[in-house]
Amino acid sequence: MAQLLRGTPRADGYRMPGEFEPHAQTWMLWPQRPDNWRLGAKPAQRAWVAVATAIARFEPVTVGVNHDQFENARNMLPPEVRVVELSSNDAWMRDCGPTFVVDDKGGVRLVHWGFNAWGGSYDGLYFPWDKDQMVPAKVAELERVERYRAPLIMEGGSFHVDGEGTVLTTEECLLSPGRNPDLTREQIEGHLRDYLSVEKVVWLAKGIDPEETNGHVDDVACFIAPGVVLAGVTDDRDDWRYDLLQDNLRRLRQTTDARGRRLEVHTVPMPAIMTITEEEAWGIDSAEGSIPRRPGDTTAASYLNFLICNGGIVMPSFGDPYDDPARAKLEELFPGREVVAVPGREIVLGGGNVHCITQQQPLG
Repeated sequence: MAQLLRGTPRADGYRMPGEFEPHAQTWMLWPQRPDNWRLGAKPAQRAWVAVATAIARFEPVTVGVNHDQFENARNMLPPEVRVVELSSNDAWMRDCGPTFVVDDKGGVRLVHWGFNAWGGSYDGLYFPWDKDQMVPAKVAELERVERYRAPLIMEGGSFHVDGEGTVLTTEECLLSPGRNPDLTREQIEGHLRDYLSVEKVVWLAKGIDPEETNGHVDDVACFIAPGVVLAGVTDDRDDWRYDLLQDNLRRLRQTTDARGRRLEVHTVPMPAIMTITEEEAWGIDSAEGSIPRRPGDTTAASYLNFLICNGGIVMPSFGDPYDDPARAKLEELFPGREVVAVPGREIVLGGGNVHCITQQQPLG
């Protein structure tokens, strides 16, 4: 049995490493719910295969699957991808899955956050989320790693760390009334310090998906190295995202990290605002308790929603004029990694992208 620990990672000398540090593997969950994924999730499953295949070029991949999709997933995914029966309500491993922490002796443990489908009864996206809540405990059993239980509702897409004491997040998400309404900002910061082993919280204001995740940071900014941040921007002043992205950029340029360094800030363009077509919305089941997907709804399309792998970057593309410039920017910023673009439209129709459907397990 994977032990449930009483202390905190900080007290025990564990920290969350930056995504750019070495990985043991990447975790994913298989999509199947027809009230979020169109046409019985078959187009989404094809997209998941593309993402898993791309990541598997650089590091091991494990995909968790509900029992009724195990055979289908095993046959669709390449043989080098491990498939395990791991039930979930939907396929967002970044958000319902664990956060892994390491120490300087090679130890690996995980943090089990509370999860309530991005807002619970206040503004959550579906009900129930009981299977999602159990995902970190099951991963701990599969990997035989010890587990911390954090007293905080939080998703992995709502923060990025630099591995050296700084965490990046948004006020819109972590201070949302659907997450931890009984906790103050200072109390939330205290839990972040204890469970991620950070010294400084850099607060951005907003993300670009207020109706989905209440503004996850992984669509608008991320650490690409200690002291170095990449942020999304648009030059179109008529774009509703323009002002919030400029405000995020201003905050990043004016702050320092936990070690006192002024952040080095790079920018990448955002794709054009993407909306759900009538055909795409038509193929989604209508279900009680799930957020509806309507024609004309905007999506959170962003090139920032990429995954850093061992020797690679897996980024979403959208058939947008900025696809190539965004890829070129990542190639410039990650000269030692191969940048692989995968089709991202089908994933973003469900509310996220490559980063949202993956979770890295660091190398101990």
